[in-house]
Amino acid sequence: MPYCPSIKTLFATLLMSEPLFFHGALNISTAVAAEPELKVVQLLKTTHSWDGTPYKSYPDAQPEISVLYYKIPPHSTLPWHSHPVINAGYVLSGHLKVIRKHDGKSMMIGPGDVLPEMVEAPHCGESGDEPVELIVFYAGTPGVPLVVRSDHE
Repeated sequence: MPYCPSIKTLFATLLMSEPLFFHGALNISTAVAAEPELKVVQLLKTTHSWDGTPYKSYPDAQPEISVLYYKIPPHSTLPWHSHPVINAGYVLSGHLKVIRKHDGKSMMIGPGDVLPEMVEAPHCGESGDEPVELIVFYAGTPGVPLVVRSDHE
């Protein structure tokens, strides 16, 4: 994690460096310019899941954001399950085949991919030769489960 100095640290540094500022030995604009520029990349913006199904409106309730880290072992098949809330996964490593239950439609995702998941549609995932690590962001509401296992198959 990058180091972020506190306000106290910055203020103390400025006070100790005060003679340098007044004598022109330190140019603030040069110091700031030497820092790398902020880079922002939009990874996903969508109104529908990966299979093309549009997302429904959010419920009229208190929002609750959950972020989960998953590590799926190699050569594993996740049980059939669904999500009652909108969510998206970001793949850190490995490859995962995501399969929609009702017709077998699938897609393969790998490192750096973002998957807007299906809502209330049973699906599963199959890992390949290496573990799959992903972070999933859920936009839910208190008391609503993030994952519901399907009872059949």
